[in-house]
Amino acid sequence: MIGTCVFLSAPSRRGGGVRDCDDGVRWVAAQEGATRPQAAGPGGPAQTPPAPLSSTLVEDNGARQGPITIVLADDHQVVRAGLRMLLDAEEGFQVVAEAGDVPTAERRVAAYRPRVLVLDLNMPDPSLAAIPRIRQSAPETEIVILTMQTDPSFAREALRTGAIGYVLKAAAESELVQAVRLAAAGRTYLNPELGARLATETTGPVGPPDDLSARELEVLKLIALGHTNGEIASSLYLSVRTVESHRAHIQQKTRCGSRAELVAYARDHGLV
Repeated sequence: MIGTCVFLSAPSRRGGGVRDCDDGVRWVAAQEGATRPQAAGPGGPAQTPPAPLSSTLVEDNGARQGPITIVLADDHQVVRAGLRMLLDAEEGFQVVAEAGDVPTAERRVAAYRPRVLVLDLNMPDPSLAAIPRIRQSAPETEIVILTMQTDPSFAREALRTGAIGYVLKAAAESELVQAVRLAAAGRTYLNPELGARLATETTGPVGPPDDLSARELEVLKLIALGHTNGEIASSLYLSVRTVESHRAHIQQKTRCGSRAELVAYARDHGLV
């Protein structure tokens, strides 16, 4: 199993008390104080999940506070177990449900309304096609894609259809926690290597109408993908001061005064 071993090294902060439901999906309480009983496993009685983690605030302008609730969707149970260990070890994270296929993931999101859905891109059902449906039915749930696909076109399509994060399974141990935390705050995360490749790709002969240079387009793409000035400088082999200068010129040319406006501009012009 490619990428599985990196998940199993993280220690779990919480013990058992979780049994498989009839459809192979494990459940825990979705909200603080919830006492939803778990479905009985084979030969065992239904159980009440452990108490949720204490609240941890996220800087998202106060829109939603409390633990970052997560639904995991991957068609390999071993991978889900490793992901759960990794995320449960993080203070303030609460995995509330798991799913082994896309239809089940959609039902779990509808039932639990998590802050973040971690969605495997390579399940038998088409995950990409489900992203717009999930975003429409549960707009408060941000989607982080977890995949082995290193082709930038998959990342571009996932972000275009509504995902906010894109993490490679090979780098999940070092990147997934950060991607989930950023997603809960409404911020984009893209694997740095893929971000650099997307930034240097050509998008066709017609560019944005504001006389942006090729370098400014590269910087704008990386800004829209959630990278900091330091990360952009490292990806493009520039100094931070040069990136800041490019950013100032971009904002002047596009008349965008904030990062949010730059992200919207980039999306409107098909840059991400």
